[in-house]
Amino acid sequence: MSDLTLDTPARGFTLGQYLICLRGIMWREALRFVHQRERFVSALVRPLVWLFIFAAGFRQILGVSIIPPYETYVLYEVYVTPGLIAMIQLFNGMQSSLSMVYDREMGNMRMLLVSPFPRWFLLIAKLLASTTVSILQVAAFLVVATLWGVDLPPWGYVTVLPALVLVGLMLGALGMLLSSLIKQLENFAGVMNFVIFPMFFASSALYPLWLVQQSSPVVYFICKLNPFTYGIELIRFSLYSKLDIVSLAVVVAATTVFTIAAILAYDPARGLLVRRGGGPT
Repeated sequence: MSDLTLDTPARGFTLGQYLICLRGIMWREALRFVHQRERFVSALVRPLVWLFIFAAGFRQILGVSIIPPYETYVLYEVYVTPGLIAMIQLFNGMQSSLSMVYDREMGNMRMLLVSPFPRWFLLIAKLLASTTVSILQVAAFLVVATLWGVDLPPWGYVTVLPALVLVGLMLGALGMLLSSLIKQLENFAGVMNFVIFPMFFASSALYPLWLVQQSSPVVYFICKLNPFTYGIELIRFSLYSKLDIVSLAVVVAATTVFTIAAILAYDPARGLLVRRGGGPT
């Protein structure tokens, strides 16, 4: 009887009602972000450390040849900026998954998942809210990077927005999928060690892949399998008003797979939560 009560209204929702629900979820995420100022600071500290300290040290050591989308030699801090942008979105996706684990343990997620709205819509709304927060963090980082002297094309700040949305959705969906696998908050540190850092370092974030290929073909092959690499390259090309078709296709495909897997994982009838005996909360 309760299932019938929950499912019947969902078929009669109007577009306006869906938008109200979306606005509520995004507002909740925005309030959480505003109240957790340390989250904003930590999101900027990590990439700024690489930009201020490591980039200064690697500038004279690591040469960057003329590779697309660059038409001339670039400084190391210019090359590393797209990777640091993707780093912000990667850590934000994992922070979002941490908040979902916390909500599940505290019982707050029950109030969200028992909503008469379809569960897939609630999860996608949460994903959109997380992506919006990550874009705001990236905007703050780009302001600091520009003041530091990172020279990017003026139009790049506009043309990069679609790439930021796609990459944010991909990494947010991955984080959402991981949140269905993490049973306790204490296990989140393991995810940090075995998911975030391998994804970041086994990519083109900090060094061109042609250098990786020269030193280790095996690591190069791993980097080519990493969807995070293609997210970085999509951002890199977009900053120069160019489009990398391969990166776009991989990011869209990975986003689709991660999103569908996350929705299925949170399905109380066949999701991973029920299979592990954790219940929908």
